[in-house]
Amino acid sequence: MFYKHALGVEISHDGLKMVVLSGKRKAPKLNAFSVHDFSGGIVQLSFRELNVTNPLRFISIIRDSYAKLLTPATRVSLSLPDNLGRIMLLNLETRFKNRQEGADLIRWKLKKNFPMDIDSVHLDYQVLRDSETGGMITLVSVISKQILNQYEDLLNESGLEPAYIDFTTFNLYRFFYERLSLYDNSAFVTFFGGILSVTMFFEGTIEFYRSKEISTGSFDPEKIYREFNNTMLVFRNNHPGRVLDELFCASSLENEKNFAAMASEIIEMEAHSLHAGDFVTGKNGLFCNGTTLQNLSPALGAAVRSL
Repeated sequence: MFYKHALGVEISHDGLKMVVLSGKRKAPKLNAFSVHDFSGGIVQLSFRELNVTNPLRFISIIRDSYAKLLTPATRVSLSLPDNLGRIMLLNLETRFKNRQEGADLIRWKLKKNFPMDIDSVHLDYQVLRDSETGGMITLVSVISKQILNQYEDLLNESGLEPAYIDFTTFNLYRFFYERLSLYDNSAFVTFFGGILSVTMFFEGTIEFYRSKEISTGSFDPEKIYREFNNTMLVFRNNHPGRVLDELFCASSLENEKNFAAMASEIIEMEAHSLHAGDFVTGKNGLFCNGTTLQNLSPALGAAVRSL
């Protein structure tokens, strides 16, 4: 039986991760994976500046990693760290008739206070719900056009076709969706690649989002706790009395216990850790230990989008 192959790539402080999935979105199978670090300053993640400082070496790493996968798939879904762009919930007082009109309204609203020229960024958005004042609550994501174009161009030069590009938090949510979607009012907190992300859902839609780069190296409990606690203070101030049904955590396995305990203490409810092994199976003969599989979660989430 023929199965579609889906190719997912994550770029982060930890390096490059590439996976190939087959099967169905609700029951994906990992066919192959490849991991490579970016030693020597090949990639410097930045919100404003071009990220890839050594394009030829970057292309070589992409080609070598892809060759190890032994897949005919060339269309790739790319996952980038949240801090390469901006993700925000925006209340639009004026309703709009079509997608272009909505994008124009968002650009106009962001123009005065955004830290970059709003015309220099790629903007995408999703309408979440109607607001209490008759407008619309939108989830908006932006990223520098020059950063986005560089990744697209280098993937094309590597022989791959970029089909989808998204941020890590969204790809993690996509990967763990079958569990997260069971509850309308929940918290989803993650720590991958040195970035803490906190997303709150109410009545099945995103109500609050915040991410913060903590470090590019080891797990730093004090810094993570401080930022996590500050984030929850902001949430409680903006949404007083909000009651959550479930708290879900996802992080690397070596940090799982500390991160889940921290989340339980700050949010004051039991944390349920999500494990990649519960959401994907491996191809017969493929060896991938639990730690590696968990760290592949953002790339897996990117690949799931193409199944």
